[in-house]
Amino acid sequence: MVKVVRSRALGTLFDADSASFAASLFFHVCLLCILAYAPVLLDEQRVSLTITAPQEDEEVDEQVLTPPEEFYMNDRPMIEIGANSVSGGKMALAAAEILSDISEVPSPVDVRPVDQARLETNLTIEFATGMRIDNLPVRGAAGEAATGADGAIDRITQDILLSLEERPTLIVWLFDQSGSLLRQRAEINARLDRIYEELGVIEAAGNPAFSKHQKKPLLTSVIAFGDQVNFLMKKPTDDITQIKAAVAGISLDEKGIERAFTAVYRAANRYKYYRIQRPHRNLMLVLVTDEAGDDQNGVDETVSLCRRYEIPVYVVGVPAPFGRKETLVKWVDPDPKYDQTPQWGRVDQGPESLVPERVKLDFFGQSSPDPMDSGFGPFALTRLCYETGGVYFTVHPNRNSKRSVGRAETADFSAHLKRFFDPTVMRRYRPDYVSTVEYMRRANANKARAALIRAAQLSSITQMTAPNLRFVKRSEPQLISELTEAQKAAASLEPKLNALCQTLKLGEEDRAEEAYPRWQAGYDLAMGRVLAAKVRTETYNAMLAKAKRGLKFKNSKNNTWKLVPHKEITVGSQLAKAGETAIKYLQGVIDEHPGTPWELLARRELATPLAWKWQETFTDLTPTPRVASAGGGRPSPRTNERARALRRPPTKRPPPKL
Repeated sequence: MVKVVRSRALGTLFDADSASFAASLFFHVCLLCILAYAPVLLDEQRVSLTITAPQEDEEVDEQVLTPPEEFYMNDRPMIEIGANSVSGGKMALAAAEILSDISEVPSPVDVRPVDQARLETNLTIEFATGMRIDNLPVRGAAGEAATGADGAIDRITQDILLSLEERPTLIVWLFDQSGSLLRQRAEINARLDRIYEELGVIEAAGNPAFSKHQKKPLLTSVIAFGDQVNFLMKKPTDDITQIKAAVAGISLDEKGIERAFTAVYRAANRYKYYRIQRPHRNLMLVLVTDEAGDDQNGVDETVSLCRRYEIPVYVVGVPAPFGRKETLVKWVDPDPKYDQTPQWGRVDQGPESLVPERVKLDFFGQSSPDPMDSGFGPFALTRLCYETGGVYFTVHPNRNSKRSVGRAETADFSAHLKRFFDPTVMRRYRPDYVSTVEYMRRANANKARAALIRAAQLSSITQMTAPNLRFVKRSEPQLISELTEAQKAAASLEPKLNALCQTLKLGEEDRAEEAYPRWQAGYDLAMGRVLAAKVRTETYNAMLAKAKRGLKFKNSKNNTWKLVPHKEITVGSQLAKAGETAIKYLQGVIDEHPGTPWELLARRELATPLAWKWQETFTDLTPTPRVASAGGGRPSPRTNERARALRRPPTKRPPPKL
């Protein structure tokens, strides 16, 4: 009975289902083993690429290079210039827009021949579309200098050609309607024939392959703007006659209001469907103006729209005056029937930065410094070009960085700028073209920047423009009275200078951490000039106080005391120390920022010593006798009134609001 039960149990353990399970387990274990050892077994079958490099017949011994005992200098002029010249490093540095803390030049790599090499390929093809590369926006140029609109238009023509190589293009011309832009509009209109001939548009217009509007390679539209934005064409065209007629028909807007950003925004919004619909077109906006724009508060929305649809904006504009908002433009009546005498009108063409970065401090003995070029255009318009991948052209016919330009030399319808600077030098001093929020974040990140901005926002301060430097001693009380009166001007100026100085000193501790040249030059110049003015004013006051205590003439014949500038400060150790600090700041600007507006202003400040000294001299107090006029004082006979009437000058009319 026991044997029968045991036999049945064994039969149950090794039934048909158990056999199937065992077979399946064995099969899967073998499969896993094969898959695990497959890479090892197949490694020897991998296709290899053998690179064989030809070996030299002779072995080269490794030797340490030592300098030769003699070397020779080549005194012939080098043909190669730029990065290929001997000064290639300096030349490349001058052309760099921003200095990088980390070098992008790859370090030398030890490359040795190998028997076998593995080549990895990337089958992904990346395309650059519009103004974006690798999904990042391409930045434009902030200040391309030109002496006329022709040079700027030639550069824009090249960019249009590059755009046409990629896809069909629509270019929109936007012209300022102000009276000060009459000459530039006429120049550009006269050049349109040549531009479109170079682009091949005139030839392509008669080609039957481009008979349909959507197939034309280059279309053009024209917009005029002033107080209002006027679309001068119903739809874009390639008819050069129609284009020139639209430009020639732009009327003068005498309101003096230029809504440049409204015009750009409306143009981008109206023609954006050319970027969306098929076939896709590139869209370029070219703005021609000589002002900063009266609607700059719309720059953020305009930049956002243009970047969204990848629309580069080019501006043929004017240079912004350094640290100023307004300039004086020379206006000559375009109608020869009227008086052609030049007249001057104020125009907003600056500043070059979002907020003033220059302390408004006049120079000693002068009401205000001469205007000069900042090296860049007005901030908002230049930012629009920079952030959309376009170019801002600073056009001025008197541009000359070799010498100063007199007011009489200023070309008609141009602003008077006395000094210009090398664009390659100024490239390192580019303002921060960012939004207001980002600009203030960067400014507050460094106390020196914040102090400079706060000081620049204070009211304009005039140094002693015409201080009394000559005091005649007729009597002791009279001399003391004149000295006291002269002290009042200095005493009223000292608190303002002290407030400026205290504001700037709040940033001294962070000055050493500032790495950007523009902020370095701006802070050092402000600190040096304010300290110099403070020392010059206080030493003047102290010298007058010293004279009130009594001065004796070495020569008994002399009767006059005269204050003359002097280098050595003799009226206080604190003033002497402050004077040394001022000179250190100003000399640092001269040494570290040559060829810039900051250097020019620093030299101008140092041209007048900070201290004073007394000199004695003689003044003749004898009354001058009156001399009777010829003819007994009777007026000369009148000239022929009729002849004078025939020579009457033409009527003079005031300039429109520019």
